[in-house]
Amino acid sequence: CGGGWGRVGEGGPAAIYDVAEEMVKAVGSGTPVVACPNAGHPKRVGHRNIYLATEEYFSVYAKRLFKSGVRMVGGCCGTKPEHIASVASAARMFGGGDDITPAPEEPAPAASASKKKKTEAGVALPEVPLSERTNLSAKVARIWEQRLKMGTVKGTPKGPEDFVVSVEVNPSPGLSTEKPVGTAKMLRAAGVDVVNIADGPRATVRMSNTALAEVVQRELEMETIIHVCCRDRNVLGLMSDLLGNYSRGLHNLVIITGDPPKMGDFPKATAVFDMDSVGLLRMVHGLNTGLDPAGNQFAGQAKYFCATGAEPGAVDYEREIRRLKEKIAAGADMVMTQPVYDPSVMRKFLDDVSNFPKPVPILLGLCPLVSSRNAEFLHNEVPGMSVPQNIRDRMAAVGGGPSGVAEGVSIARELLEQFQDEVVGCYVMPQLGKYEAAIDVVRHLGYGADDSASRRDKGAA
Repeated sequence: CGGGWGRVGEGGPAAIYDVAEEMVKAVGSGTPVVACPNAGHPKRVGHRNIYLATEEYFSVYAKRLFKSGVRMVGGCCGTKPEHIASVASAARMFGGGDDITPAPEEPAPAASASKKKKTEAGVALPEVPLSERTNLSAKVARIWEQRLKMGTVKGTPKGPEDFVVSVEVNPSPGLSTEKPVGTAKMLRAAGVDVVNIADGPRATVRMSNTALAEVVQRELEMETIIHVCCRDRNVLGLMSDLLGNYSRGLHNLVIITGDPPKMGDFPKATAVFDMDSVGLLRMVHGLNTGLDPAGNQFAGQAKYFCATGAEPGAVDYEREIRRLKEKIAAGADMVMTQPVYDPSVMRKFLDDVSNFPKPVPILLGLCPLVSSRNAEFLHNEVPGMSVPQNIRDRMAAVGGGPSGVAEGVSIARELLEQFQDEVVGCYVMPQLGKYEAAIDVVRHLGYGADDSASRRDKGAA
């Protein structure tokens, strides 16, 4: 080690991971750690040493190394361009695209601006208030202003009338929308406000989330939130989709950077990442003020309601908080957190966000576990997810089946009950199609009853 950096090398990915993880713990966040594994252990073939680790295997450990807190991952003996490309894909996901997004020449206009702001090419209009954009944004604004007093007080929710619930429902494989639309219908009847539809989650190939969202809104008269990620489209494609989706009535967005293709069904697919979530938020904010990405005025003014993601349990927490401040400054109207199973982690996050120059409403992310195996998979295989040992022990004690689902619901409900008087609502991500479990998590707040839908609609009136 030298120059304030710690380096570990000479070993396969698994061995280097074990050493690097301990190094990160030992040196703390003040000293960056670099890991450069070999492409596995060499095998002697004739007069040559052959390294047999595939780029897919290398990618798995690159993600684990970044998750553990390693700041830079490279390759040593036996690595090829394909191995380094797999590391780059992992870095894009954990790095949020910092290295590929040019800094703006001028900051985006303040979201609360009450006067027109002149630019070289056009005039930025004041954004339309949240209360006038969508039904969802209007309800969020009302709860934020009335129950939570702009984040300055705690307020116990009465039920569906002053609490927002979003449930993730993604397209099924294939061509049919029947199953996800049926799920959305059940959730709407139970009092759920909106369904949240991901954009190629974990880089898998599914029907366009905008197509499913359009069907849900048309057939059920239920608003949706669509994820918009930066992975698959260049700037021109993103802009084209934003304009088209607005005309289709898809006005609630979650802006994310996106998972790299290496995680999904087509690892050779090319990731675009012309910009990251901060850059995309600036673009949408521009549309909301009547300007295109070049600063030119265009016909009309958008009324998008933009949420963004945050990871309370991020390994590099300081960076996560810094990035979240950038997202809010770029135009994010609401924060949707990644699932957290440790109350102390969520406590710190909520306290820190409440001290931001501009606090914003928060939807608490909940992911009800369904089995011990599910808990171990999320903890060990999904980047950004951490399931504490005590929670995994609880799930191990019940195993799987109905008992596992019930215990997962109890864990999620316990967390929600601790923080429900500080957030505008929750965002539930059911595992393995267990959508009834999402309702069970919020049943204590009046969801899943005969009058849940009417109470929700009464609160929105």
